[in-house]
Amino acid sequence: MSLPRIAIVFGGKNGLLGRALVAALTAAGVETIPVAASDVDYFDADALDEFLDRYDTVEDGQEDDDGSGLCLVNAVAYTQVDQAEDQAEEAYRLNAAFPALLGVLAEERGHRLLHFSTDFVFDGAKGAPYLPNDATNPLSVYGASKLAGEEALLALDIAGLLILRTAWLFGPGKNNFVKRMLELGSQRGELSVVDDQFGSPSYTPDLAALSVALVRAGAAGVLHAANSGRASWHELASAAVTLAERPCVVKPIPTSGYPTKAKRPPCSVLDLSDTVRLAGYSPRPWQEALAEYVPLALAELAAQAG
Repeated sequence: MSLPRIAIVFGGKNGLLGRALVAALTAAGVETIPVAASDVDYFDADALDEFLDRYDTVEDGQEDDDGSGLCLVNAVAYTQVDQAEDQAEEAYRLNAAFPALLGVLAEERGHRLLHFSTDFVFDGAKGAPYLPNDATNPLSVYGASKLAGEEALLALDIAGLLILRTAWLFGPGKNNFVKRMLELGSQRGELSVVDDQFGSPSYTPDLAALSVALVRAGAAGVLHAANSGRASWHELASAAVTLAERPCVVKPIPTSGYPTKAKRPPCSVLDLSDTVRLAGYSPRPWQEALAEYVPLALAELAAQAG
């Protein structure tokens, strides 16, 4: 299977991951259409259908034999984990209803669909990296809404459907945990960051490149995608502040020391074995990606301040 001729990236104009996907797909030679909510009503099936008609050049809605026609990419999500506890309807609307609507259109038109999910579909009780087929048990509205999106898509018959679960995103262009830690590290002498929650940090340009490799390889089903290695929030924050050479002490605290409305999985590290096999390479360690990102984040912060 080859890359699609055209990729329509929902969330591609403004999203942290979406913009990285647009860059990676474009670099790979794919005609890429970035989409924002201002371009089309995400919840109007007829409007979405008409929007896709502008770019669907395959007759009778049938995909090319080699799957190289048009691919829908969904990088839209409701990601405010704590806020979702009070706004469950909106979280399910973006994380479940919208993917389901895209899925129906992909099925009807014969298009491939790439959708992104989260490590928060797991409860973190396994004590080892999660495989794609491990049992899910979300602890929060956010995690449950993302799982509902997965289940809605898997219930359809979408040829080439690829669902990538990812985690702990950081990257250029938008606010994220790492950038916030760098900002606070410039303002304070000490930060307190949770050290007993573990996950898989993901640098958006690396995640986007990995996604493109998987689409090129014809990967389908549910897979995990992140940078290599695991970290606690404290380790990630501490590494970023150190790289930025900020005179700030990053103090480790337990989850109980930083209560949140939504419950987080204590260890939701993602196993990448299947992904590495299909993509043909192993993503670089998150530490290397972080070292690349920190100067970019510092430049963004300087521009915002100046």
